[in-house]
Amino acid sequence: MDKVYVISEHAETYHRLLHNATLPELTVVDRPDQATIWLADPPLAAPQLCYGDQLRWLQSTFAGIDALINAPYRHYQLTNVRGIFGDLMAEYVFGYLLNETRHITQYADQQAQRLWQPHDYTSLRGKTLAILGTGAIGQHIATVAHAFGMHVLGTNQDGRAVEGFEHTMTLTALRQRLGEVDVLVSTLPATTETARCVNADFWQYAQDLLFINVGRGATVDESALIKALDEKKLRLAVLDVMQQEPLPQAHPFWAHPRVCITPHIAAVSFPEQVFDLFADNYRRWHAGKPLAHQVDFNKGY
Repeated sequence: MDKVYVISEHAETYHRLLHNATLPELTVVDRPDQATIWLADPPLAAPQLCYGDQLRWLQSTFAGIDALINAPYRHYQLTNVRGIFGDLMAEYVFGYLLNETRHITQYADQQAQRLWQPHDYTSLRGKTLAILGTGAIGQHIATVAHAFGMHVLGTNQDGRAVEGFEHTMTLTALRQRLGEVDVLVSTLPATTETARCVNADFWQYAQDLLFINVGRGATVDESALIKALDEKKLRLAVLDVMQQEPLPQAHPFWAHPRVCITPHIAAVSFPEQVFDLFADNYRRWHAGKPLAHQVDFNKGY
């Protein structure tokens, strides 16, 4: 008999879903030291891992598991949420792209002023989009980009070919080609290798680029980003993730005229979707099969 401990901002919903699911040989407990399985939000779970002597598997309710990777405990199997964020990330990315190219916010402002004034606009067709990270989220964004007639480049660790990308390369190789790129979207996770990899050297060849970060704030050197914006290497930075969240009140991003900030909402996990993944994984666990979406602690994803 396995025992599951739930620690989440949505704990009440998860408890209801667990009750209704009637998963085999699984009981719910309210203490971490009693549980072999945790269903958990990483930032809430990390401080309690010291009580997890019985823990054998932790199902993260987030895609990002930075808090657990950085914690000094690795005695359990860790799985995260994948496969449900592609649609949401793509909606966010193309919402901002269309707002920028078709002046949607500007026309809303003009309506408030009763001002009838057309503006020239550009099409996404024929533009080049580069995506940092060719995983599931990057692939979904690439698919939508193709529907708009965009050319799509991608980066991964070894430059291996991935379906949906016209060309793939390493991050270093892309740096040399940034002058060809109109839009850059980062979906990178936070790992030792990606820490501040989007830095001053990376922006060296950028020209009037639109940058969107829906990955992790830790991958971006924020001072270098501001410098690139001020030097007109970038015309706009849309940031859903930052080095420190919530963003400090005194941070220069707040007042920068070419920075758009959202509070880490590009793809929020819905408990029902997360629970479906957990329930499927629990059935694998109960049957002695390998878990889906396992995280490699050494790689950080």
